[in-house]
Amino acid sequence: MPKVGMPEIRKPQLMKATMEAIHAVGLQKASVVIVAKYAGVSPAIINHYFGGKDGLLEATMRLVLQELATAISERLKTVDDEDAIGRIMAIVDGNFSNGQVDPKVVSTWLTFWCHSMHKPDLYRLQQVNNRRLLSYFRYELKKLVSHHEAAYIAQGVAAIIDGIWLRGALSPNGIDPELAQAVIHDFLKSKIPADAWAHTNYKPMTWEQN
Repeated sequence: MPKVGMPEIRKPQLMKATMEAIHAVGLQKASVVIVAKYAGVSPAIINHYFGGKDGLLEATMRLVLQELATAISERLKTVDDEDAIGRIMAIVDGNFSNGQVDPKVVSTWLTFWCHSMHKPDLYRLQQVNNRRLLSYFRYELKKLVSHHEAAYIAQGVAAIIDGIWLRGALSPNGIDPELAQAVIHDFLKSKIPADAWAHTNYKPMTWEQN
């Protein structure tokens, strides 16, 4: 019988091992046996806690999404509630935090996106994450523009995040957070009234192509 408290220790360990296995060999080869080897446990432990590979992948993505939410929340705490532009850029920064652009996490995200089209549980997670991101942006943008414009701009920012993230994930140079900040800053400059920029403490990054 598992010791008291072991799930809290083992589950994160197994989810981290899942990311390592996916990054190393891809999801198809990342069997329960392979993940168990990376975690240094018996395959039976994975089946016991997650019910198999699909359950493990879903739990792993929940962990990644929770870490993303935490990264965004931590950055928002550092920005004044009235600084809508600064808060928007803090949300962008959270999406490109060190934890999110870690190669193992990137590989897991790509796997998640691909399989969410065919796995209802993963699709629901993807939709929740998408709605949450758009909600973050709309809330801040409504302080600056109309509700209709806020919804439109939020979709644009989210599309830029996804585009830069995906292109970077498939690039040998990896994902460039400074590029994301610079491009989204320029996009917002074209959509948000000029007088709003006088009330932000956000300092735009300069991006130089390597």
